[in-house]
Amino acid sequence: MDTILLEYAWVLLVLIGLEGLLAADNAVVMAVMVKHLPKPQQKKALFYGLAGAFIFRFAALFMITFLVNIWQIQALGAAYLLFIAVKHIYDQRKGEEHTIEPETTKGSGFWMTVLKVELADIAFAIDSMLAAVALAVTLPHLGDFDIGGINGGQFGVMLAGGLIGVIIMRFAAHKFVRLLEKYPQLETAAFVVVGWVGVKLVVLTLSHDKLGVLPHDFPHSTPWTITFWLVLLGIVLTGVFTGLKKNKEQNA
Repeated sequence: MDTILLEYAWVLLVLIGLEGLLAADNAVVMAVMVKHLPKPQQKKALFYGLAGAFIFRFAALFMITFLVNIWQIQALGAAYLLFIAVKHIYDQRKGEEHTIEPETTKGSGFWMTVLKVELADIAFAIDSMLAAVALAVTLPHLGDFDIGGINGGQFGVMLAGGLIGVIIMRFAAHKFVRLLEKYPQLETAAFVVVGWVGVKLVVLTLSHDKLGVLPHDFPHSTPWTITFWLVLLGIVLTGVFTGLKKNKEQNA
């Protein structure tokens, strides 16, 4: 029993690390989505949006065999992220302002933002839950009961990993919002990251069994994982250096 518990603890730690990595890029998307709101509403939008994410991820464990067949969810998520990234960069080139009047955000604007956070997390959650399932099913059964067709012990590890991932995303998103407020020059880089995460979802969609444009295992392969994170790091570093250069020019 001790060996089994140690094995469970190890897989849970790996899952938390994996969820932390997945949450990093997802948190940038969340931060960009709520940044236009007044400060008190930013926290509320993240809280309400990610509270719904807790419920969805719990339900997703029961419905994972059904959800994996709906490639359109990830396709819509990818299309939306690419749209807001391209629109921001296009509008910026035209010199348009990206502020939203307070009266727009108090009513439907606030709840629409919450809805967008929810929908974005649904797209992210499927990939996250699939990774959790792939790791958890390698564990020996713990207990003689099943939940949603999954052994109770395995289900508990998947649920814990997924919910910890949401908590990490919530606090990381809040930090990113503050960072964007402090260094507005990073906003363009943040939207480029959003677009790159959209590309990630495109790759995930194209590798779906029902499409088969890319090999099924490609999104989680080492070459693609390394490429994704290197490009992401390159975008961030370019944004930081560009922001520092603009600051120096403004202060000169």
